[in-house]
Amino acid sequence: MPKFGKQSQDILYQLHPDLQRLLNEAIKYVDIHLLCGYRGEKEQNEAYTAGTSKLPWPQSKHNKIPSRAVDLIPWHTETPHINWTDQEGMYLIIGFIKGIAASMGIKIRAGADWDGDYDTKDQKFNDLPHIELIEPQGDANV
Repeated sequence: MPKFGKQSQDILYQLHPDLQRLLNEAIKYVDIHLLCGYRGEKEQNEAYTAGTSKLPWPQSKHNKIPSRAVDLIPWHTETPHINWTDQEGMYLIIGFIKGIAASMGIKIRAGADWDGDYDTKDQKFNDLPHIELIEPQGDANV
């Protein structure tokens, strides 16, 4: 059975309890590696400047404590364990996690499908590793 490594566990504790519950359920079935939870001002502004985020500090859901967003990637048993070019694997993992979230009553949005229409080709900003909680006011935050 897959389990979180130390880095992923450290990130997991930064997350909103709903994201913790969701990812603790997902790891029972698929091996994932958590890349980022909470982002401080420096890290968020660096991501914004680099173009990997569309929002400056403190507008991202990564900038809340606990974090309402997480970036993750499939963890492969073979080396290299992280394959940044494995887009198909990312879509499979995201779809699986979205299904688990729906079964748990946790509303999430994925950076692979910001508008939630299951059309991944209509994205203006594709952020495959990103998952965030949809909160009642619910605007997309990266």
